[in-house]
Amino acid sequence: MAIVGKYVDKASYRVFCLMGDGESAEGSVWEAMSFASIWKLDNLVAIFDVNRLGQSQPTAFEHNTNVYKARAEAFGFNTLVVDGHDVLALAKAFDNAAATKGRPTCIIAKTFKGKGFTSIEDKVEWHGKPLGSNSSAVINEISSHLQHTGPTSLKPAHPVEDAPSVDITNIRLSEPPNYQLGQKVATRLAYGTALVKIGKNNSRVVAMDGDTKNSTFADKFTNAFPERFFECFIAEQNLVGVAIGAGSRGRTVPFISTFAAFFTRAFDQLRMGAVSQANIVCVGSHCGCSIGEDGPSQMALEDLAMFRSIPGCTVFYPCDAVETERAVELAANLTGIRFIRTSRPNTPVIYGNNEVFTVGKAKVVRKSDNDTVLVIGAGVTVHEALKAADELAASGINVRVMDPFTLKPFDAEAVIANANAVGGRIVTVEDHYPEGGLGEAVASAVSLQRNIIVKKLAVPRIPRSGPSEALMEMFGIDHKAIVAAVKEIGNY
Repeated sequence: MAIVGKYVDKASYRVFCLMGDGESAEGSVWEAMSFASIWKLDNLVAIFDVNRLGQSQPTAFEHNTNVYKARAEAFGFNTLVVDGHDVLALAKAFDNAAATKGRPTCIIAKTFKGKGFTSIEDKVEWHGKPLGSNSSAVINEISSHLQHTGPTSLKPAHPVEDAPSVDITNIRLSEPPNYQLGQKVATRLAYGTALVKIGKNNSRVVAMDGDTKNSTFADKFTNAFPERFFECFIAEQNLVGVAIGAGSRGRTVPFISTFAAFFTRAFDQLRMGAVSQANIVCVGSHCGCSIGEDGPSQMALEDLAMFRSIPGCTVFYPCDAVETERAVELAANLTGIRFIRTSRPNTPVIYGNNEVFTVGKAKVVRKSDNDTVLVIGAGVTVHEALKAADELAASGINVRVMDPFTLKPFDAEAVIANANAVGGRIVTVEDHYPEGGLGEAVASAVSLQRNIIVKKLAVPRIPRSGPSEALMEMFGIDHKAIVAAVKEIGNY
């Protein structure tokens, strides 16, 4: 919110973030502190409630406010230590924060949990517990301390409302995709192209990246709109957190990108974002073993399972440049968390530039009247499925090939209809572990269909480094593996 207020809205509103001292042990807090300092967010005030007590025992530093002060100052914050029960001291601290320019402020407020409650104040065993039989006594005790019961003429000033009106609806590509059929283009590159196009058409599209923009191709947006790009560096929890804040008040449409594998570091932010009704678009590149020589530490093989598990999340997995550009356009106009999975290899364009895509609707990219198996791929494996279809056709076996476009929502109706049309046999192939991805989406879709069987091809174990094609063959997700699977399932 603060980054949008300072650099996009250029407005007067300020952002206040209240944290517990126990919570400050989280690394994500310090990722955020670093980011706020780097971007000189003087419209941000972080408040640490140092009450000494955790859930089961005292916190690591208890009431040693000097430790918190030193840490906040080391991260570039204007830091003030105050008595958190002294209203006047707090008011002066907030006034100091408002006058501080060029850096954020951190208020270290020393407090006592249960302050003023006899037999409860500063006692660890009261975390999260109701007062029970102590309620009346505590209420009476609090009431006895009230010095001014009102009415009062003291009122806070109205906030300055100088943020511009915005419209984040009906976001479209500034021009349609412009590719030739068969042209080889990586979907990650098409993402960068599409991001610039929607950025041209709506000034509220913003982008963030985790120091991978020259690989995710978010750098195309950086070059076109540097004032709307915010580098978050290698701090993925904060990357997601910044995006959630940027989209939280309907002020922007945030797109965030990094290697898809690195989003696993931010799963807590994503799941809590869903709870908070976050509106962000996550774009993960370098998925699967097809990325090749970068090796398994960089290969996203769990990401589909992770994003599919998030309530309300829309999961796109485009297979070519045209489909990717349209996925970006569609994602910009949805709400909730959206995930677009992009690939590293250059893959052929199979769709015309005017092809229409719909969330939750699959595409059949190859079919005949005498197909015997339905092969469902996604991303790079759609192309392997088409290669396999050519090989199989040469030997007299026809297969139908489907591209689901979105894995969530998933086009179960199309899967069932096409599976029945080919005799109830399905082969799925995915550049992902077997758990939680395409194969399981298909299996779930047909789980109540008595006459449909599914053969799943997926990466069965942790891969290694090597050429992309060699790895896809080694781990059983290339066209050769599909040919063998089709022949196997044809016996049932």
